[in-house]
Amino acid sequence: MHAESDERGDAAVPTAEKSAGELTVELTERELGSRAPGFIKSSKTLHISWQVGVFVVGLAVVVAGAAMLVLPGPGWLVIFGGMAIWATEFVWAQLVLRWTRRKVTEAAQKALDPKVRRRNIILTTVGLVIMAVLAGIYLWKFGFVMPWKIEQ
Repeated sequence: MHAESDERGDAAVPTAEKSAGELTVELTERELGSRAPGFIKSSKTLHISWQVGVFVVGLAVVVAGAAMLVLPGPGWLVIFGGMAIWATEFVWAQLVLRWTRRKVTEAAQKALDPKVRRRNIILTTVGLVIMAVLAGIYLWKFGFVMPWKIEQ
């Protein structure tokens, strides 16, 4: 659980190509391992205390985010914030964030595909038409009366 066992060296640098302009973008990833200041890494006791503190703070943020999933608030945003706190110190959290970032980027690129956009627009239009027809049927049958005032 100390810094020497967490450091892995440089990670692979993935290359993403955009088909629109044949532009190649290289994503540089940070080195895996602890990002604690040097004076903290120099003392094993201090570094373990630092890691425990980072873990406790990250855990509190993740638990608050999990509570916000059912309560009002930006639950997923807070959970990813807690993961980012953990990623300052733990390799497993860094790897989870890299995987998440990669999946979000892939989903965003897929959403920009013209076929997918066309499909989403068609599905949205069909859904809105169905909702309008149902609203029209309701108004035709009951008029503009609130549901809790219907006598039938």
